[in-house]
Amino acid sequence: MRRSFFFLLLLGIGVFISCDSKRVYDEYESFPEGWAKDSLATFQIKNIDTTGTYNIFINTRHTTDYNYSNLFLISKIIFPHGKVISDTLEYEMATPSGEWLGTGFGELKESKLWLKEDVRFAEDGTYQITLQQAMRKNGEDKGIEVLEGITEVGIRIEDANSE
Repeated sequence: MRRSFFFLLLLGIGVFISCDSKRVYDEYESFPEGWAKDSLATFQIKNIDTTGTYNIFINTRHTTDYNYSNLFLISKIIFPHGKVISDTLEYEMATPSGEWLGTGFGELKESKLWLKEDVRFAEDGTYQITLQQAMRKNGEDKGIEVLEGITEVGIRIEDANSE
């Protein structure tokens, strides 16, 4: 019975993954004790087709213990030959009434947030994308030391030309 269940589970996961034809890269970094302000989520993108066009997303997973309606991030894309593109980003995580914008059931919510659209990775080599939380309380200059409620953050790269 266990072998049958395990086989069906693996088969189901395989079918689910193979149906995701747009996915080129999809990785997460976990923050089980909260996301410290000096902690970088770092993603290495290797062997990506330099002729393709891609959409890059930031995926977040958070619990309903997340105390804010938005999320500020600093993102950096570091090219193989040293060029760096840095952005400070703000994303809405909840409506003004407090309803979460992500998907999911119960206490865990997931959001797929745009980072860049129609990107070309024209240089051969390894690209690095880093994310850092940049949250601070209203009226305070000092950032939040440990951002509680964010459990995982990830990067997803999709083929912009796939159906």
